[in-house]
Amino acid sequence: MSQPAERQRRRTTQSATIRDVAARAGVSPMTVSRVINRESTVKEETRALVEKAIADLNYAPNPAARSLAGSAPFRIGLLYDNPSTGYLSEFLVGALDESSRTGAQIVIEKCAEPELAGATLTRLLKTGVDGLILPPPLCESAQVLAEVRAAGAAAVAVAPGMASTDMATIRIDNEAAAFELTQHLIGLGHRRFGFIKGHPNQTVSQQRLDGFMAALKAANIPMEDIRVEQGYFTYRSGLEAAERILAVEPRPTAIFAANDDMAAAAAGLAHRLSLDVPGDVSIVGFDDTSIADNIWPALTTVHQPIAAMARAAVDLVLEEIRRHRDGGGEPRQLMHPHTLIVRDSSGPVSAE
Repeated sequence: MSQPAERQRRRTTQSATIRDVAARAGVSPMTVSRVINRESTVKEETRALVEKAIADLNYAPNPAARSLAGSAPFRIGLLYDNPSTGYLSEFLVGALDESSRTGAQIVIEKCAEPELAGATLTRLLKTGVDGLILPPPLCESAQVLAEVRAAGAAAVAVAPGMASTDMATIRIDNEAAAFELTQHLIGLGHRRFGFIKGHPNQTVSQQRLDGFMAALKAANIPMEDIRVEQGYFTYRSGLEAAERILAVEPRPTAIFAANDDMAAAAAGLAHRLSLDVPGDVSIVGFDDTSIADNIWPALTTVHQPIAAMARAAVDLVLEEIRRHRDGGGEPRQLMHPHTLIVRDSSGPVSAE
């Protein structure tokens, strides 16, 4: 076999390396690394050449390949403390999926007690993490955020209620989403409502209530027909709040729970009380986590793109790491779109 043919055989039977991509695009391995890492210093025509070479060679970035380019894989710390297992599960899947694609390493750490945030962050930083991802509720914990800022760490807050002047954020418009979902119920003829609030330590809890109330006001629905109860984003708290709401007379014909776990609890209670959902009471949630489509009837809810936001958080924290390193620019504030998902748990108000 001739030498050129042998070289071609090796290229087609072995995994491409970052040097193969560089040779095909006519650039240096470091330039390929900059394209992979989405650095803004690369010219668009050069980026296009490298991306075409990556596609032609079916090259997949990985930590070993990044080392060949002279760059160790970034290590990202992901701090979590979320009472909703559905939300946390989707978030972790999204983050791990994107970390695999980018070659970044994710270090996952539980931070259940805000007063221990300092020790947790110190432990993470000692492992050599380059940046941090903070999903709710840690994205709004004053103590956690103070510790992050004191450490000077690159960080991204995911799903806070507000944008930040000194930290990158990714969020949705919770008030607009709640307004839209409430309009859906009003359009079905509902006038007596129950609302289960989320945890008071999260701004989004108030924003979802504000959107709900704004829609009622716009429809001239009297507030005496509204029952608001406190929940904490957990199934148990949703069950207890629903018990209080469904005990009043006349009973509300629709319940809006501030997340899917609490809505699922309300639906479970309705079944226990021999109430038909949605014939006797419509029940809606928020987030569109796995439980929404796995109970009967399936929940009408707001789809918050949790996995997509987690994937975006990995990309954004890598951007923040480079921004901190280079000392320029402002942290980006990203707003993701939400979607109203109508399923079987909401229906027209029954004739009385």
